[in-house]
Amino acid sequence: MKKSLSKTPKGFLFSTIEAAIKKPGRKDLALICSEREAVASGMFTTNKIKAAPVKLDMKRIRTGRGQAIIVNSGNANACSGEQGMKDAAEMAALAAGALKVRDSRVYVCSTGVIGAPMPMERIGPKIPELVHNLGKSTIDEAAAAIMTTDTFPKVVSKSMRIGGKTVTISGICKGAGMICPNMATMLCFVLTDADIERKALDSALKSAVRRSFNRITIDGDMSTNDTVLALANGMAGNELIKEKSPAFAAFTAAFSAVAYGLSRMIVEDGEGATKFVEVVVKNAKTDSEAEKGAFAIANSMLVKTALYGNDANWGRLIAALGYSGITLKEEKVDILLNGIKIANKGLATGRDKEANEKLRSKEIKIVIDLGLGKGAAKVLTCDLTEGYIKINAEYRT
Repeated sequence: MKKSLSKTPKGFLFSTIEAAIKKPGRKDLALICSEREAVASGMFTTNKIKAAPVKLDMKRIRTGRGQAIIVNSGNANACSGEQGMKDAAEMAALAAGALKVRDSRVYVCSTGVIGAPMPMERIGPKIPELVHNLGKSTIDEAAAAIMTTDTFPKVVSKSMRIGGKTVTISGICKGAGMICPNMATMLCFVLTDADIERKALDSALKSAVRRSFNRITIDGDMSTNDTVLALANGMAGNELIKEKSPAFAAFTAAFSAVAYGLSRMIVEDGEGATKFVEVVVKNAKTDSEAEKGAFAIANSMLVKTALYGNDANWGRLIAALGYSGITLKEEKVDILLNGIKIANKGLATGRDKEANEKLRSKEIKIVIDLGLGKGAAKVLTCDLTEGYIKINAEYRT
């Protein structure tokens, strides 16, 4: 088995291959497989238009079991009708047959162009070879194979001790555009060798997604293929983790840290982005109102372009709060940009030029203090540049 630069949980193997799905010259088909059947959990796009693999996986995840995930980039297999469903099922069946596992234990994920037929004449013949090469690729190479407009593969790993055993949680994801909850548009696979019951894994996944992938936005667009799948094969040999186990909190914290790390990478890799932006709204009436206000700012095209232009135009920030629908008192609002207070109690402080210089940083922190309660939320986003327009104007060419 090829040695990975990233930590890999026990019992997980990887394979990648070129199928020339969109164009030749890169590996675009990946397989993740556990040496034994695993507990499985998943979350999927809330878009009413769902890709064929999402529909297939949503049915299979009800079993709470899984062993393999086959993933392609270059074609979303979305808006592809009955044939798309047949193609997704065929991909799973071909992988299951070669792996000698049950069809229902194989999940399928696709990412790429919407509305284009899957080139099964190129994908199908490659799947036996993909299975044959299992273990010859690393988790890092699997992360690279699922990229579309991403500029780098995204991998995060955490290890901890549970009952004298080392447990590892590793996640890979892809995503750089069409990023907005719920969930952010991406594919994410979290693998762990922990022995954990299904209910506890479901809980850990939901908690992690709520604090990570559901708190990022790049362009306000939601995809048809968003999927997070988690597999836990128990090969670490730890005592079974349940929701009431002493180890559950530590496991959930590590799981959330992996998800947050991946979500941060997605924002850092935002299409055409030059700046990573953290929007914090505090002292709101409630947490949900804080989140709503933070997203209004993070999704504002005017805010994002001002950040790109190093313009501390705080009027755009307070205007976004004003139309967000949250409880708000103008005379209580304080606004800080990278530590510089540019608005105090809803009025200018005269420090815009100083703040403009701070905006030249690659990382920007916007803090909004509403002065109304104890609610708080943090949302991650990026600036909006000409690069985003170019990437998406030429996406299918």
